[in-house]
Amino acid sequence: MQIKCIKISFVNEEDMIMKMKHTAVLTIAGLVAAASLTACSGGSQTAATEASKADTQAAGETAGTAAAGETEKADAASEGRLAKIKESGKIVMATSPDFAPFEFKDISSGKMEYVGCDIELGKYIAEKLGVELEIQAMDFAAVQAAVTSGSVDMAISGFSYTEDRAQSMGLSNKYDYDRGEQPSTQGILILAEDADTLNTAESFAGKKVAAQNGALQQSLVQEQLPDAQMETITNVNDGVMMLQTDKVDAVAVATSVGETMIANYPELQFSDFWFETDDDGNVIAVPKGEEALLEVINEAVDEVMEQDLYTEWHKEAVEKAEALGIDMN
Repeated sequence: MQIKCIKISFVNEEDMIMKMKHTAVLTIAGLVAAASLTACSGGSQTAATEASKADTQAAGETAGTAAAGETEKADAASEGRLAKIKESGKIVMATSPDFAPFEFKDISSGKMEYVGCDIELGKYIAEKLGVELEIQAMDFAAVQAAVTSGSVDMAISGFSYTEDRAQSMGLSNKYDYDRGEQPSTQGILILAEDADTLNTAESFAGKKVAAQNGALQQSLVQEQLPDAQMETITNVNDGVMMLQTDKVDAVAVATSVGETMIANYPELQFSDFWFETDDDGNVIAVPKGEEALLEVINEAVDEVMEQDLYTEWHKEAVEKAEALGIDMN
């Protein structure tokens, strides 16, 4: 029988003890290292959490500041031209100062002054805003162009409300003085000697009727006297002179204008024909889209009307124009 040899190794006690000590040391070192890693990890997480909180707070503060900035920008944008007026300390008003007693020139003091009830209204608005009033004088057609182009802040120049104007401008609430009880706010001046023949719409067929260029009266003549010959004029005074010299047969005017003309020229009178209109006053014009400015102007107009200031200003302007010997429209 073959016997296989098996090698058996024996470890003496001293070697075993040394190996156990070595193993224990490694185990303890491993535990210490693990604990150290855990502690580092926990510290890193805490630091990361704190950093995250700080970032979140900073981001919130930044967002809050940005939001506040955007709100301020939005508020400024919503005020638009109004904000610029307040910043500059003045409001620029266009007017055609050839329309006494509403707006006209006074040089009695040796220097040019613009006066009239519309000028007083402009001053009232400027005072309400806490700014100065700067007046830019120009002819009536240029006044409208100045508003639509935005080269002025507002225009006060005897504007009547029309749909065409409302499409291209911002228009205020209406204002007016006490006109009494005329049949309409819009009529036609004729020579008194023609009163019996020029008294209906049909009677103006083929007749020359003058009206201020760009004014409400121009539209009324075109719409309600389609068979008349339109003659455009720069201002009503020119039209009256043309009427007196037989260059036109009639002049379309606002009733208030006609009344003062008749007072100055007794050879004139109103035709029995009156324009049909829902016009019950004038409006202030501002560039389209300037709602914040228009809101302040409407507040001023309403205050003026409630206190009957415009009627008072109109009366004073009539007296001043008469004293200066200025023909009134």
